[in-house]
Amino acid sequence: MRHLLLCCLTILLVACGQPELPRLAQGATILAFGDSLTYGIGAENGADYPSRLAAQLGHPVINAGIPGETTAEGLARLPTTLNETRPALVLLCLGGNDFLQRKPEAETQRNLDAMLALLASRKVPVLLIGVPKLGFGLDTPPLYQALAEQHQVPLNDTALASILGRQQLKSDLVHPNAQGYQILADELASQLRELGAVR
Repeated sequence: MRHLLLCCLTILLVACGQPELPRLAQGATILAFGDSLTYGIGAENGADYPSRLAAQLGHPVINAGIPGETTAEGLARLPTTLNETRPALVLLCLGGNDFLQRKPEAETQRNLDAMLALLASRKVPVLLIGVPKLGFGLDTPPLYQALAEQHQVPLNDTALASILGRQQLKSDLVHPNAQGYQILADELASQLRELGAVR
């Protein structure tokens, strides 16, 4: 019950007033692009959030997560990945390794901005997923909100912060466990329905 209430509250907070997404055609491919949080470090094979999301939505979700990847490396990789996968929707989740390596936030923002601009130029819809920055608390940097507003794309900047703030949902300091990835998939699936991408 607590998980259900948390999920509903998160979706209400993140989906309210955000740009809608176009409805995905039957069988349309979703690309989950990111780092170890997308790859699924901390859980067994098949327990990563893209796999769990695919099972819920009935759409193929390609796991294009590379552990340790920074936003600069993701920016370099994105064009080829788009050419190879031809997605109808991208879930963009990068920035955590920049924060761990103490890269300037302005650099992280520039790289994410360039990725969002590339997706817009190719007319590929995107859901931006904010990554919390470790510190005294788990706060998602305002740069994600700024980018979402600038590019008029929907944002989820609460799910990972909520999951990584609960010890029972983590495999280590910065990665969810299988239960945490399941909750992330649940929240993203609900948000995608709220935004009109899926039924």
